[in-house]
Amino acid sequence: MAHGSHETEIKLAVANAQSARRLLRANGFRVVRPRVFEANTVFDTQTLTLRKSSTLLRVREAGGTVKVTFKGKSIPGRHKSREELELAVSHAGAMTAIFDRLGYRPSWRYEKYRTEFHQPGRAGVIMLDETPIGAYLELEGTPHWIDRTARHLGFQESDYITASYGRLYLDWCARRRRKPSNMVF
Repeated sequence: MAHGSHETEIKLAVANAQSARRLLRANGFRVVRPRVFEANTVFDTQTLTLRKSSTLLRVREAGGTVKVTFKGKSIPGRHKSREELELAVSHAGAMTAIFDRLGYRPSWRYEKYRTEFHQPGRAGVIMLDETPIGAYLELEGTPHWIDRTARHLGFQESDYITASYGRLYLDWCARRRRKPSNMVF
């Protein structure tokens, strides 16, 4: 099944997953997809053609499912907004072999635990991501919903993060003077 859309989102750094869950429950959000481990592999050419063009090709394994995702270049603004094309596949290894034949190799891996929350009667979704570099809320929906929800949760526009996990990881490594590798537990 293929799914194509234009995603609009922001990330918000939170102290920890436990306090984030309490905050979301206190504001009427309910778990719609329980916590699941995600293993993500980003693919690129040897010369990093996709990274240089600010696009992404990824295989995500989570909860027994495998999805291939293409993300287009972000549109500048206070929210991260870009094309997202996603396809469910039955076998990550076969997809990796196909990418290999097309000249795409694994260039970076990252892992996280993700829990999805939804507020009944509202259109947006919040994902709680627990990563090796910290916990984040990812708000995805219309710009109006994102802004209203972030304010309601006690955040302001200056808290918005539009960087990718790849960029956040590189910044985290630089602050700690660590050599970047894969963002895995």
